[in-house]
Formats: sequence, structure tokens, C-alpha cells
Amino acid sequence: KNSRVLQVMYTEDQGRALGLGGWVKNTRQGTVIGQIQGPVQRVNSMKLWLKNVGSPSSRIDRAVFSNERDVSKLEVQGFSTRY
Repeated sequence: KNSRVLQVMYTEDQGRALGLGGWVKNTRQGTVIGQIQGPVQRVNSMKLWLKNVGSPSSRIDRAVFSNERDVSKLEVQGFSTRY
């Protein structure tokens, strides 16, 4: 598999391991976008992983997190890849 597919696979696996809801998607610009939902501590763990670790084949230039808000219940169940 190519490195772009592996990047989202590792991200998806990490989101599932943390019990988060959300999705990830490769963009045509070579970046990864997505949405993460769950308990604050787990979301923060995922953000640290995205910012500092990532998949073994990825190069992290920067991580941008936006539109953060509290939700009363998860709007996205499970963690998946979108195409």
C-alpha cells in the first residue's frame, strides 16, 4: 500500500484505540483532514499523537486544530476513513 493509505490507516487505528468517534481523509494536497470526538483527555491524546508521532511513513510539518466545541453526545460513531 502507498504511504498516503498507510497514514490514514494508522490514524484510524489510533482513533479506535483511544475509543474516539471521528473520521480522516487524505486531501489532494497531500495532507490529512478529519474530525475527532470524545472525552477531552482522549481527544487531547489524539491531538498530541497527530502533532508529534503520526504514522511511521508520515512527515509532520504542522498540525492545525480548529472548530473545537463541546458536544453533549457523539455525533460520529466509530472511527473511519472517508474517500
